[in-house]
Amino acid sequence: MVGGGTLAFVLVAGSLGAYLYYEHLNSNLNVIDTGSAGTGGFKKDQPINILVIGTDKRSGEGNEGYGDANSVGHADTTILFHVSKDRSNATALSIPRDLITTIPVCPTKQDGAVKDIPGQHAVRFNESLGQEGRDPGCTMRTVQQITGIQVDHFMMVDFNAVKNLSTAVGGVPVCVEKAVHDKDSKLDLPAGESRLQGEQALAFVRTRHAFGNASDLDRIKTQQQFLGSMMREMKSKETLTSPKKFLSLAEAATKSLSVDQGIGSIKQLTSLAGELKNINLKNITFTTLPVVDNPNDPPGKHITVVLNPSQADPLLRMIRGDVSLTEVEQKEKAAAQDAKNKQDAQLQGNRAPAGDVRVNVLNGGGPAGSASTTLTWLQNSKGVGKASNLGNAPVKVDTTQLEYAPNQADQARALADMMGLAGSALKVGPADAAPRTPMKLTLGADFKEPGVPISGPVPEQAPEGLQRVEADKAICAK
Repeated sequence: MVGGGTLAFVLVAGSLGAYLYYEHLNSNLNVIDTGSAGTGGFKKDQPINILVIGTDKRSGEGNEGYGDANSVGHADTTILFHVSKDRSNATALSIPRDLITTIPVCPTKQDGAVKDIPGQHAVRFNESLGQEGRDPGCTMRTVQQITGIQVDHFMMVDFNAVKNLSTAVGGVPVCVEKAVHDKDSKLDLPAGESRLQGEQALAFVRTRHAFGNASDLDRIKTQQQFLGSMMREMKSKETLTSPKKFLSLAEAATKSLSVDQGIGSIKQLTSLAGELKNINLKNITFTTLPVVDNPNDPPGKHITVVLNPSQADPLLRMIRGDVSLTEVEQKEKAAAQDAKNKQDAQLQGNRAPAGDVRVNVLNGGGPAGSASTTLTWLQNSKGVGKASNLGNAPVKVDTTQLEYAPNQADQARALADMMGLAGSALKVGPADAAPRTPMKLTLGADFKEPGVPISGPVPEQAPEGLQRVEADKAICAK
């Protein structure tokens, strides 16, 4: 929906550009103020992280009959869409709805005032939206806490988005290995290929009993296959050369979308679409945050899941390090390896005594109070008496960064050892610093707490056995 729906904005902007039509599309959008939950923007030379949320709220015409009609909705389908800094590739990371996690305290705007909704421990991830009055900003904050990745924007859709977008492109091709007759979702398909739109398209992405072992994890795979197929259909020649289709797409997308203020207009969405439109589908990979069955569930019951650190940690380091899950050109690999070698070389050499380390600490995305707690830890536990707390950084960052001058390298290496920083976190400047000038340590979204290593080296390959779906490949659900 991000890749194809925003493409429609580009097409509309390039072919119509009429003020009145822009105003009409603007009026279709539902804009939600999520405060400081996201960065609110994006830069040309930085990755973009968009949280796509599919809510199970039964709003919209024709959706009352799906059961639980009065539900305020949950974060039922959530995908963190990471677009690389060079815009050559993207990773779409699905977050399982039944993941047991911690939901942080969430400031939300209610009735004209900001209210802090208390956090919760050991609850399902899907409760980060709707429950207790939580807005999409709460889901954004929860995803950042889980992944260490700073979210820039969110796009939220309901059931009608699947029905309307699939209809707008004239149906989405799907393939199933065997005939499906699911009485719960009302999915009814023959074996082989079918083209789905409207209610049957929605039934395909909602079914939990037709494929695999009837778990939400298998439903996620089906949804990824469907979205990949929808992207292929949206970028097909038949769609690109049909004014009727892409106008229908623009209407369906804007009527189905709730977005944050940073992309709350057609102009802003068109700018975002311009950043996404040239990504080749072969370089878009869907994957799922690695999890295992929750050992605290009742014996024999597989109800919820918990993180699988052995696979999740390296995967998240790859995304934070802007490493693609798709195959890249050999020269790009060589350049990336050369850069990594140079980064690691910065950690080779002498270390300054802790008492000689001068550093200013800023919080650029860690938990609230991180700069203060880090300062106290450095001073009391590590003997870094020449450290200062400068509060919040002017901009948020995904990964923790230590900026220093060439003549401060011994201090930088000493602090990197204390903080557990990889070579990629060290940023050396061009000129030596004056005496008594402090280095600058900016704590990013990957920072948890003092004493916890912030990141290991960025893996060059995905963890073995990682689930993935390539957006350019058709797969039969089974």
